[in-house]
Amino acid sequence: MRLWPRSLAGRLLGISALTTLAALAFAALTIGHVLERFVIHSLDQQLDAEVRMLARAVRPDGVLDQRRIVHLPAFDTAGRGWGWSVEGARGGWKGGDAVDASLALDLLPPPPPLPPGTHGPTEPEPRPGDGIAASGERVHFRQLVVPTATGPVTAIASGPRLVALAPLREVMLPLLGSLALLGVALAAATAVQLRFGLHPLRQLRAALADVRMGRARRVPDDQPDELAPLVAELNTLLDQSEAQLEHARRHVADLAHGLKTPLAALALRLAESGRDPDGSLGAAVAQIDERVRHHLGRARAVAPGGGRRARTMLAPAVADLTDVMRRIHADRAIDVSTRIAPEIAVAIDPQDLDEMVGNLLDNAWRHSRSVVSVEATVRPASIQLAIEDDGPGLSEEEIGQALVRGRRLDETGDGHGFGLSIAQELAELSGGHLALSQSMSLGGLRVALSLPADIGQP
Repeated sequence: MRLWPRSLAGRLLGISALTTLAALAFAALTIGHVLERFVIHSLDQQLDAEVRMLARAVRPDGVLDQRRIVHLPAFDTAGRGWGWSVEGARGGWKGGDAVDASLALDLLPPPPPLPPGTHGPTEPEPRPGDGIAASGERVHFRQLVVPTATGPVTAIASGPRLVALAPLREVMLPLLGSLALLGVALAAATAVQLRFGLHPLRQLRAALADVRMGRARRVPDDQPDELAPLVAELNTLLDQSEAQLEHARRHVADLAHGLKTPLAALALRLAESGRDPDGSLGAAVAQIDERVRHHLGRARAVAPGGGRRARTMLAPAVADLTDVMRRIHADRAIDVSTRIAPEIAVAIDPQDLDEMVGNLLDNAWRHSRSVVSVEATVRPASIQLAIEDDGPGLSEEEIGQALVRGRRLDETGDGHGFGLSIAQELAELSGGHLALSQSMSLGGLRVALSLPADIGQP
């Protein structure tokens, strides 16, 4: 299972979500701890007043002088966690819901006893602790140890922790809601930031598409600092490809010029009286000359940025080719179903399109039993032309061999095994591709020819 998404936006959004959640959780814990200390501090102030009053009421002989005790009203109520206790060598005194000393936590160690006849001061600051009252209520207490002549006397004043926790819960609910809203706002801000930050990548993809479609020769150099080295490498690669294609075009031009002289001489000889009585040889020489000119022109057209490509309306071209196939294969009654929108255009030279689609239609006509289907589908930046037949089709192994130049899977016909491979080569030179599969609707072979769409005006 992939832990990280493949897209950069998904990865950045995932990292941002994790860090934001961690930051919000840390903020919630920190703020909650601060608020708890603040609320506990208010309770401590109330308990400190009570425990100091108890400490002052302890006489030098370690006996509590109850006449000097003035309790706050809450400390006289039993069973609610409010209580006090004074414990010493001379006895113990309790009031309210006193703390159970056996269940109290963090009790201070007793100080050393004072010499006889002396009475030491109480500790300047009470110490905190937590425990359980006689009623079972969890309480927070403050403790003072008073040294006396008869030994230390411990004074404790306690209050219920619920007094501190209840306001804390009331504060935490809106706090957590506010943090959740903050998290949503941060997520939205991150999404906007990613969309704006990754916009140069989308522009770079569009620029590369312009180069591939022949609308531009190079990728614009005005890019962010992080993309500038990549764009420089892409432009260098495009320059190298253009130089290699220019070298190939020169070779094709040399070949064409080398063939022109012999073809011209042959045409002159055939024009002599009696050399070509029916004109068939002259027509063949003219066709060879036309092919040479066509492939030379195509070599000029496939260069990156070599100008806008030709625009060919798909429906009329396919209609003309199907008419030609009906005449060529007049002995076969083939029902042709064509579904091509009239406005569909491809960025392909008309002669290249005729050569590709003609080979594919001829192949379908040869192997179909009675039905051939032609359908065009518009896709982003491309047109897919699907040609299907109800013939025997091909197995997976045969599909892999069918595109090998010169390889014939059917030795009974008069073909030469170049039709599919030529169509594939022309499609790839035009920026498209060709794929073979089993036809799900007719049961025979399905040929999917993907060609660049022409999105300009005629």
